Amino acid sequence: MINVAVLGCGGIARTMAQTLRGMAERDGSVCLYAAAARDEARAQAFAREEGFQKAYGSYEEMLADENVQLVYVATPHSHHAEHVKLCLEHNRAVLCEKAFAGNARQAKEMLDMAREKGILCTEAIWTRYMPSRKMIDDLIAEGAIGEPIMLTANLGYSIAHVERMIRPELAGGALLDLGIYVLTFASMVFGDDVERMESSVVMFDTGVDKRETINLYYRDGKSAELTAVCDCATDRRCVVYGTKGCLKVDNVNNPQVIEVYSDPTAHTPDRVLRVPEQITGYEYEVYSCIRALEQGEIECPEMPHAQTLHMMEVMDALRQSWGMVYPFD
Repeated sequence: MINVAVLGCGGIARTMAQTLRGMAERDGSVCLYAAAARDEARAQAFAREEGFQKAYGSYEEMLADENVQLVYVATPHSHHAEHVKLCLEHNRAVLCEKAFAGNARQAKEMLDMAREKGILCTEAIWTRYMPSRKMIDDLIAEGAIGEPIMLTANLGYSIAHVERMIRPELAGGALLDLGIYVLTFASMVFGDDVERMESSVVMFDTGVDKRETINLYYRDGKSAELTAVCDCATDRRCVVYGTKGCLKVDNVNNPQVIEVYSDPTAHTPDRVLRVPEQITGYEYEVYSCIRALEQGEIECPEMPHAQTLHMMEVMDALRQSWGMVYPFD
């Protein structure tokens, strides 16, 4: 059993708490050990409501607890570098919520520190750990749609009213929050040998991105058309088109159904695959961390350090092309 602690007690931390409770009930693999916030009353309320054994009014105090074995960092992107480094300084393994950092420089510093100290540090972008990833890979490998040629993916939520989405000092904007998912989908399906990247963007008055379209052109001739939006909801669908049909995925952010079509214009799929029932979907990244800790690894195979750094570099390049700068850049 691994003692898991949560650093930051916001909404996403509650989803992780739900996940951990489900894992504890299912197989006893985790203990909901501790929660920390900058406000002790908030930490106490969170721990009581979500079932954690201990609550701390400072991150440092929680990290000094020798019984903490894995820390889930659930603070805004802008604070990930500071908080992950704090965990590593206290020799605590870290599962850090995506986007891993505010920029590639921060990500490199965090990963270098993890390697130097020999401590597990990985990015919690859940779609890389999910069974759906292998299901899609296997369908393409078996030739279900012939040779894959092009893919499209979109992700949009009406969350422009959320403060962290529009504030540059919190690494706001659609890219780090939502764009990471469509970029990740393209990376998982087509790889990273991109010859050319083009994009267009609509900005908030605050100087961060409201919505963007990103086109990737690969050296082998494939292409990807990606959209991320934070001021309206989209259908979140992905389609991989091939020479003999297409795959349709119902949700780039949390795939549940994968459909195979020999005729992309047909209304009825030839095959329908459903992903295994899940607690929340976050459990796969936690199980991966448990395996890595048991094996003495400092990274998870589903999301290697090199991949985390590469994705941060891609998003840095996009922001640079838009003239979009964070205060900490």
